[in-house]
Amino acid sequence: MRRQPLLLERPFGAQLVLAIVIPALYGLITGLLLGVNSAVYAVLSLLGVLGGIVAGYDHNGADEGFVRGVIGGLLFGTFILVGHSVFGMEAKAKLPDPHGVLVVITTVFGAILGSIGGALRGRRERSEEARAAIA
Repeated sequence: MRRQPLLLERPFGAQLVLAIVIPALYGLITGLLLGVNSAVYAVLSLLGVLGGIVAGYDHNGADEGFVRGVIGGLLFGTFILVGHSVFGMEAKAKLPDPHGVLVVITTVFGAILGSIGGALRGRRERSEEARAAIA
């Protein structure tokens, strides 16, 4: 079975898109939808949890996943607020006061989720190495 490449094994353009553009764009869309519907905002936020774990899985170990999670969570939370501000609609879901606390929350959760993804990848890599050594 072919394994998913690590982020650093991908071309530089792909690294930028995966690590910077996607979390920022996803946050921007989530920020727009914050002004449309609270349920949709909640669903997108929860899907961001899955995204954090998947992003961490691009790294071999919890420490590398942690760094990716910090960056992704920071971008995601910041761009939720940017999107909400740019589109100027009234929030349909409650945001923390002050709003900047949202960025702290998404960054902390991003770090945790990225660590989980990286740890899962690291454990899988070690397991495959152990099986290969036995065979």
